[in-house]
Amino acid sequence: MSNLFSGINARLRGTSTKAPGQNKSPVSTSNGQPNSPTNLSQGNQSSTSLAPKIPPLPSSPSLAQNIGMDDSGNAGANGDDMLNSYHLPRPLPLWLNAQYAKHIVKGNFMTLSARPKTVEQGEWIAHQVVEHYRNLWNFVRVIHEKEDDGSTICNPQTCPRMSAGANHSFTWLNNKREPVELPAYEYITLMQRWISGKIDDTNIFPTDTNGVSYSHNPSITTTPLSQLSNPGDKEWVGKRSGFPENFVEVCQTIFRQMFRVYAHLYWAHFIDPFYHLNLEKQLNSCFSHFVLTACALDMLKPQELEPMQPLIDLWATNGTFPPGSKAYEYANHKAGERLMQLSNVA
Repeated sequence: MSNLFSGINARLRGTSTKAPGQNKSPVSTSNGQPNSPTNLSQGNQSSTSLAPKIPPLPSSPSLAQNIGMDDSGNAGANGDDMLNSYHLPRPLPLWLNAQYAKHIVKGNFMTLSARPKTVEQGEWIAHQVVEHYRNLWNFVRVIHEKEDDGSTICNPQTCPRMSAGANHSFTWLNNKREPVELPAYEYITLMQRWISGKIDDTNIFPTDTNGVSYSHNPSITTTPLSQLSNPGDKEWVGKRSGFPENFVEVCQTIFRQMFRVYAHLYWAHFIDPFYHLNLEKQLNSCFSHFVLTACALDMLKPQELEPMQPLIDLWATNGTFPPGSKAYEYANHKAGERLMQLSNVA
């Protein structure tokens, strides 16, 4: 992924002075400073609460419950029925056209997501958090880049809510632990600070190499893993490498927040600026890698993928997500097949 952004600065130069006709175009169709991310999702399709200190918002059955996981319950449903259940705008977003859902790299992304046998699980999760955070903020920098007049592509006028289409919006917790709705620019900026603070906190992400541990490898030692620690001691992912007990929970929140940013980038900014800057394949490459990793490590639950479920369906159908991966299992394949048909792809 290190070479995906090699030309991004050159593409950003002078974009504010371009005439509209020069842009690449598709050929087809506050009171109280908020200080922490909330896990509340507001929308017509899903409203789930993962913040126990706040009463949950009214919720409706998730798409995963309705059409996602159990093929036996949807034997009579066709691809159009499943797409209609997503309440997608018409015409469909450009990124749901298979011709524009391609990648800049080829190969099996599972090779990037699979944990090496000798790397301890906590170390691998920490590495993935940092790597995907770095990839994501290369794209955020594009929509937050200031034009000559001081404006940005993502601003309170263009994106008054942190949303992913008309059916999903996300709130932030203010100092009183109350959910508040913010413009996308402010939400993303606060989230960037929050994630950076977590990664830089050595109590959560220890950097002392003396604390690094390697995973148990039966081919090297026959000692049972249970005997490598004191009997009766509580175990958790990353404990032997010095990660705290709540490490996985923190990482799940980070992945959840990064997913929301990706969802906003697709729904609000896929054409302008990413398609216009020829960066759509880079965006697709990083996001598909992100989804594969997040699902493989149980950083995201199926219902949390709903804002981008149609694209996941498409990628599972066209081979981006290989059979056997959790992302493939979470997909609605009939919907993906229908999207392929609508894109005139055999």
